Amino acid sequence: MTSTQDLRRTRTELSEFLRRCRERRSPEDAGLPAGGRRRTPGLRREEVAALAGVGVTWYTWLEQGRDIGVSATFLDNLARVFRLDATERRHLYLLAHQRPPTEQARTWCTLPALVHRLLADLAPRPAYVLNLRWDVLAWNPAADRLFGFSAHPPEQRNLLWLLFMDPRTRTLFHDWETQAPHMLSSFRRDFTRAPDDSAIKALVADLRHAVPEFRSWWHRHDMSAPCRGVRAFSLDGLGTVELEHMTLTVDEDRHLRLVYYAPVEEQAQAFERWLEG
Repeated sequence: MTSTQDLRRTRTELSEFLRRCRERRSPEDAGLPAGGRRRTPGLRREEVAALAGVGVTWYTWLEQGRDIGVSATFLDNLARVFRLDATERRHLYLLAHQRPPTEQARTWCTLPALVHRLLADLAPRPAYVLNLRWDVLAWNPAADRLFGFSAHPPEQRNLLWLLFMDPRTRTLFHDWETQAPHMLSSFRRDFTRAPDDSAIKALVADLRHAVPEFRSWWHRHDMSAPCRGVRAFSLDGLGTVELEHMTLTVDEDRHLRLVYYAPVEEQAQAFERWLEG
């Protein structure tokens, strides 16, 4: 339960945040006449209230840190008036004692150079980076040896597509019939974050049309939370190998994740020799 002291502190922070946002926004930026010389920089309270569609007294109480309720619609209007970015908008919601705002995720397809360096530094452990659509954006040599990403054209370098459409990937995952639905349920969690993303919808539609197993499992609406565990792979010349895996967020706002694999301890040396083969 939130204490009275915590509420006072949060209301004070909200007051300061709103005042800073108001002061940094010029009348010209908001489409208003400058109105001559102003005693303080930025917008006046009555201007913010008018632009956000509320009364000036009500907005003044909010900026003064009074304990009044606010709606999500008003917070979105205020974020628009102040031209807040996604991080600032989320901060506004939390300070106003609202749940974090609903944010429509989207597929991102570029990576910072530092992430490529990180992948290289992780050798000899397979590692790759996925976006929300599960496109494989980058990988290190160990991951390419294991999954063969570079053997596919860019439009097919998608983990879900490979899992269901590529014969080699199907045989790579030991006991595919067990592992594939678990991975699909993990993908569904990402699908719910961006249900209107046209690229993700097209991928799902193509797989539903082409793969009976996908179509059947998709209708189950299973959702899996774990992003770590052990996966078994069938490797030519080595047999079945178990690799521990974990997913790490490299960019939360852009929904970019790094997937890292490491062989179980008793198979580590044999797997490393296989990678070099």
